[in-house]
Amino acid sequence: MTTRIDARFASLAAENRAALVCFITAGDPDVETSSALLKALPAAGVDVIELGMPFTDPMADGPVIQAAGLRALKAGQTLVKTLRMVRDFRQTDTDTPIVLMGYYNPIFIHGVERFLDDAKAAGVDGLIVVDLPPEEDDELCLPALRAGLNFIRLATPTTDGARLPTVLTNTSGFVYYVSVTGITGLAVPDYNKVAQAVARIKRHTDLPVAVGFGVKTAADAAAVSAHADGVVVGSALIATMAATLDATGAATADTVRTTTTFIEGLAAGVRGARRAAAAEQEAMIP
Repeated sequence: MTTRIDARFASLAAENRAALVCFITAGDPDVETSSALLKALPAAGVDVIELGMPFTDPMADGPVIQAAGLRALKAGQTLVKTLRMVRDFRQTDTDTPIVLMGYYNPIFIHGVERFLDDAKAAGVDGLIVVDLPPEEDDELCLPALRAGLNFIRLATPTTDGARLPTVLTNTSGFVYYVSVTGITGLAVPDYNKVAQAVARIKRHTDLPVAVGFGVKTAADAAAVSAHADGVVVGSALIATMAATLDATGAATADTVRTTTTFIEGLAAGVRGARRAAAAEQEAMIP
């Protein structure tokens, strides 16, 4: 079965450009603003949406995304409300893929079978659950695949050749390459090493490879998209949004507009990268 994620990456490959994948935390800073931003993402140039499920102990996330999760939880965000956001989004957008990203605890409490049924019914296309290794695939990964959801796995700079086939075994949709070691939003990737890593992963799989962690600017996005099938931006986007909040952490009239303007710049960088590379190569031909 072809999912929205499969279809989107296939169509972008036909256009010879990378996907812009953007992460926001559901319910940050409140459910109304978050829902408005979610609905605005595709028009701003986002090809695949990662929607974070807030959790009290986000061990892979840096301070920016941690703060976003705390704002969302303080505002009363729950997994049920996150699924409701997706369902509402699908009333006007039936094409843009949505990946839920987070940790296993809220899913476990909700109940795996119930969660998968609810996620599929809401219009979710895939899952990234960062604290479930391949050795635990029976827990959620395989049931998700049977339910028709992609299960996206993370590969890192420390995922060596012996480990990589295990990581890729039940991965579907795309591979998320974490370009730096450590938590989100802090280090800056080495783009030469990113290109080498993407090439190494592609020797083991036909899946698209999207690169994230450390992408902060349109120039960063352009540099990554020259080598990868997708560019993932999360912390920089949320930091841009957070800078518009008032002293109490509440949204302002500028929150959605400023955030989408930032995304439009990223999208321009992604869309222009391969055209510029092609033009440069053409100019070198005598």
